[in-house]
Amino acid sequence: MPELPRDTVMGQGVMAPLRPGEVMLAEWPADKGSYWRSHAIMAVIGGFVGGVVLVAIGNPSPWVGPVAAVAAMGARGWYLASEALVAQWRLSDQRLQGPGGRNISLGQIKTVRKFLGDVQVVTQAGDKHLMKYMADAGAVVAAIEAARSGRKSGRAR
Repeated sequence: MPELPRDTVMGQGVMAPLRPGEVMLAEWPADKGSYWRSHAIMAVIGGFVGGVVLVAIGNPSPWVGPVAAVAAMGARGWYLASEALVAQWRLSDQRLQGPGGRNISLGQIKTVRKFLGDVQVVTQAGDKHLMKYMADAGAVVAAIEAARSGRKSGRAR
């Protein structure tokens, strides 16, 4: 079977080169474990809701809801893994770069926080960026906060 070309929605995976004098502080690829963990959580929640709804409407086979949710999340995870797991973020002393050509100046970052298992970055203009599938969201937040304040963080990967 021929290989399908990657979707270009998230960009070509090539980030802009560092500027003269710019120093790379950290780089975070998408974490496979976090990716599959998030799909497992969605399957459990979806299975529970599906089962409860089927029981509530009097369906004689409420077990179908959880089985269908697990199958759906497994299929979704398998189908999207090749594109979701190539996402990468990198932090320099000047900016945060991400998939799809995202370039966020450190001075433009208003808030950085953990959001479920991911990291949310909010800019002064109100733009929101979600750094998905990070292996250690707390360390990512700490490294970005340290870069914003001009400190070096040893916790980045």
